[in-house]
Amino acid sequence: MPVSSKGLCLFHPNGYLGRPSNPFGKDIANAALFRALVQFGGFCEVAVLNQTGLSSEQLTAEMGSSKSPRLVASSLTDTNLAVRHGVLLRGQPYLEELAWLRRSKNLDQAYSLVGLIHTIAPPAVRSKIGSAVIAPTHPWDALVCTSPAVQQAMETMLDASVEHLSARLGAVRCPRPKLPLIPLAVDTELMARLAADVQARAALRQRLRIAEHDVVVLWVGRLSYYEKAFPQSMFQAMHLAAQRTQKRLHFCLVGWFPGGDVEMKAYKQAADVLAPDLNVIVLDGNDSQLVAQSWASADVFLSLVDNIQETFGLTPVEAMAAGLPVVVSDWDGYRYTVRDGLDGFLVPTLSSPGGAPGELLATLHSMELESYQTYVGAVAQHTAVHVQKAASLIAQLAEDENLRVSMGKSAQQRARTMFAWPEVIRQYKELFDELAERRCSADSALACVGAHVEPSRGEPFSDFQHFATDVLHPEKNLRLAADVTVFDLDKRLEVKLNRQYPGLRCKNEVALNLLQRLGDAGSKGLSVGQLLAGFSGEQDAYLKTTLVWLAKMGLVDWLSFEPERSR
Repeated sequence: MPVSSKGLCLFHPNGYLGRPSNPFGKDIANAALFRALVQFGGFCEVAVLNQTGLSSEQLTAEMGSSKSPRLVASSLTDTNLAVRHGVLLRGQPYLEELAWLRRSKNLDQAYSLVGLIHTIAPPAVRSKIGSAVIAPTHPWDALVCTSPAVQQAMETMLDASVEHLSARLGAVRCPRPKLPLIPLAVDTELMARLAADVQARAALRQRLRIAEHDVVVLWVGRLSYYEKAFPQSMFQAMHLAAQRTQKRLHFCLVGWFPGGDVEMKAYKQAADVLAPDLNVIVLDGNDSQLVAQSWASADVFLSLVDNIQETFGLTPVEAMAAGLPVVVSDWDGYRYTVRDGLDGFLVPTLSSPGGAPGELLATLHSMELESYQTYVGAVAQHTAVHVQKAASLIAQLAEDENLRVSMGKSAQQRARTMFAWPEVIRQYKELFDELAERRCSADSALACVGAHVEPSRGEPFSDFQHFATDVLHPEKNLRLAADVTVFDLDKRLEVKLNRQYPGLRCKNEVALNLLQRLGDAGSKGLSVGQLLAGFSGEQDAYLKTTLVWLAKMGLVDWLSFEPERSR
């Protein structure tokens, strides 16, 4: 059966898709992907597993759609919906926990797991991705790579992991997830409309005192030198470009400073020293109206990224969709999205060769003696972008309006062809179909070989039950504690500490029901098995933790009983 006639299950703990202040690119990309799957996927139902208790009505509002498909919300551990739809998609690359959850239910071959890789710079992220090799993942699972650079790096890393397991443990079978290449996408038609807004262009330019024939060069995104791009290359390139053209240039930075005023002052100091005569404008990237006006006001897009945190680069694609020629560093995903000389220009970059400096940095970070920000920031500080070349290309575009127009049209067409949501969703659906075929044709005898739960991350009650004197079991006899009535539960619940961690037990009315049953049984009490008879089997584990909680509050006695006494 084609996937398009089925549904889809999303693993999204947060549940909500609203844009936070100072967002990360992955947050924006995931929200857009989930909405696009609802809008363009042709699914009959989309289920969202979350931990915030969203209703179907809230999901509809979050997704921005009141039409089909049907939207269903459930808990993060609900495997039934994943089984029903055959695939569980997560906007992060972490499949290990989901694979062990699937294994614990004996559902290895019941559905596929699909994760999405947004960055591979953090060692902790790479380690968690690598854990997919030893977790119960299969060739019918996938980790989506957004650029060839990511795909190549992950192939190399997983190959090395398999080689290590073979040498260390003599492993002969190392099934692992597929690594398909599917890019991120943007709303190309929306970007085109924003860029074509003549009134917005005029309004912002008038506000910023930018003349009609001046050239505005635009950056959009986080203003973070340690996690995005050191700005010096851009300031220097803009300064040199302004000297090489008769046009007046303005450099507009639309974004936010994660480090606040300290980082803003560092950017300003760099601009004052390296481009003293350049009009550098900083606008609030959290103001959606201002961002929209910026796209309309710009003539050229500039992003000289030098950070290994970047793996795709969403804003250059937005700029292309807006019909802007782009000048970007020849860097990872940028060289995949931008065709040099057609959609804009790629500026050469130079990397340090590594060795002792890199080993020192990696060691300090692995020992948690240096932060991740230092780890990636130090690498970026020692990665070069060719300033003079960038200046020459910016000046060329500033001087030649026809070139800006032709490259902008080429960029916009490429965005519509390669990075529009309908095209990208088509690729996701093809992937889901391929994974389903792999699942169905796999040898079922090999699907669930190995441990049932992850050995080092077992279930804490089971793993540590030997710490206690005794364990609640079906034959254990319980009764109301001495001098206690069922009505004492309300008084116990007045204590705030008694109300902590309610997610691991039944609702208070169920707890009261249990106490009433024990009260009716009198001093003889009931065995746990007798007490829980008649309740839903799905509640069983939570009923047991509820009983221990009641015992913790002194309402239930579990010790061997003395001869019957009057109450």
